[in-house]
Amino acid sequence: MSDAQKSDALLFAVTLIAAVSWIFSKEAILLMPPLLFMAERFLLAGLILATVAWRPLTRLSADQIRRSLGVGLVFGVAMTFWIMGLFHGESMGEGAFLTSLGVVIVPILARLLFKEEQPRSTWIAIPIAVAGLALLSLKNDFRPEPAQLFFVGAAFILALYFTMNTRAANQRTVVNQSGETIEKHRVPALPLTSLVLTTVGFVTLAASLVLEPWQHALFEPSGALVGWILASAIIGTAGRFLIQTYAQSLSAHSHGVVILILEPVWVSLFAALWFGETMSGLQLGGCALIFAALLVNRWGAFSKALKTWLRMQKTS
Repeated sequence: MSDAQKSDALLFAVTLIAAVSWIFSKEAILLMPPLLFMAERFLLAGLILATVAWRPLTRLSADQIRRSLGVGLVFGVAMTFWIMGLFHGESMGEGAFLTSLGVVIVPILARLLFKEEQPRSTWIAIPIAVAGLALLSLKNDFRPEPAQLFFVGAAFILALYFTMNTRAANQRTVVNQSGETIEKHRVPALPLTSLVLTTVGFVTLAASLVLEPWQHALFEPSGALVGWILASAIIGTAGRFLIQTYAQSLSAHSHGVVILILEPVWVSLFAALWFGETMSGLQLGGCALIFAALLVNRWGAFSKALKTWLRMQKTS
């Protein structure tokens, strides 16, 4: 199996873990302030990984640490938007599809900020995604709900996070302002993930201290709440993002993120099974258009895989 194939397989597993993590998070924020939950979740996950990655962390250069903290800062802002969307939203499925718009935005940011070439399918997918957003806001006469705005904001910032994380996890050669060629050494997946998750924890903790009353949840947690926090930290955060970062380190191309289009599908299915969630016709239509945009964005990979499968069928 090639590195690219390993990356795709691991990212597929990430979509399942991520979908289950939505349920962990939704259950937790029913029992405690959302930003405090994110702070506890990410600080615990970061501490777990930092303990394992202590030796690799001490070998990082100042530039590697700086880039890792930058990735974590962006990711922290994204997670703040995301958890507020989940807190205010009524439909996990709709929120997952809105957040998945980051998949469409990633190639755009990679092109605008880092001059990465992108296929034509990227630009075809954008108006389809916009149409899906418009359909989702129809139920309020084109006035988006607060949760929808939070989720879309999270999508934009997550797109920047994924692009930055991919670049940090891979070896690169850059030219500075003086015209000198500089080698940017990759940050290994384990120390990179531990620094990023710990930074997210501090960002959300700062936001919680300013915006939330949380003494009761901190000093009188229920057994169920402790369970959801531990599950979120260990499975949904430390495990998920370590696997995702390692998968990104196997492929230097940012468009590999598009395999994560499966996440909103799993979230919708799990939300229906766990919470009994349903969607209106307009919501289903908007989500379908967003998913169509994700498919168009990834069409090159889909068509290549289909041709390979057909070729194998003929030879067998």
